[in-house]
Amino acid sequence: MRGEGQVPVARPRAMTTEDRENNMGNELVGKRIAFLVANAGVEQAELTSPWQAVKDAGGEPVLLAPEKDPVKTVNHDSEPGGSYEPDHVVGDVSAADFAGLVLPGGVANPDKLRLVPEAVAFVKAFAQSGKPIAAICHGPWTLVEAGVVAGKTLTSWPSLRTDIRNAGGDWRDEQVVLSPEQGFDLVTSRKPDDLDAFDQQLVKTFARAA
Repeated sequence: MRGEGQVPVARPRAMTTEDRENNMGNELVGKRIAFLVANAGVEQAELTSPWQAVKDAGGEPVLLAPEKDPVKTVNHDSEPGGSYEPDHVVGDVSAADFAGLVLPGGVANPDKLRLVPEAVAFVKAFAQSGKPIAAICHGPWTLVEAGVVAGKTLTSWPSLRTDIRNAGGDWRDEQVVLSPEQGFDLVTSRKPDDLDAFDQQLVKTFARAA
């Protein structure tokens, strides 16, 4: 992922690179981690923060999108953010190519992804393969569309609560939730303020993946 026009994003209690290295080490060396987003409407911090956490842990983050066009991000769902080049089109790769999957938020991002059959199939294949998934804020919307939240305990941005419960999920208002039920690990968080906890938990969870 190559970025242009990046906009600095201030977050409370942000971890330094040194903090990440001390806490995470090289747990993800040799692991490719997919970041699946739409080509627009992605909350920048929810893409760049876990991306950096994966890199700091020695992993290889890979940006996937429906099209090869640049991914345009936003800050607070309204202000323009940075633009990033996808590494692959989601329809050209397989869940077998990756050890973990991250679904960032942004209101428009998962709403667009839900209309892309290849993206939905990719998420469903991840869950069916027993591979870990991490989703934050509005990211779980794509999980609902893929039909993989039934029997899972998870959190999200509060407006998704009813959709998640209607899809058979057990919604919680917690900073980070790890759900091992239904054959795959799912890490979820509510919002950008939860990113530190989200990043730490997804690295730990992905490190355990085969």
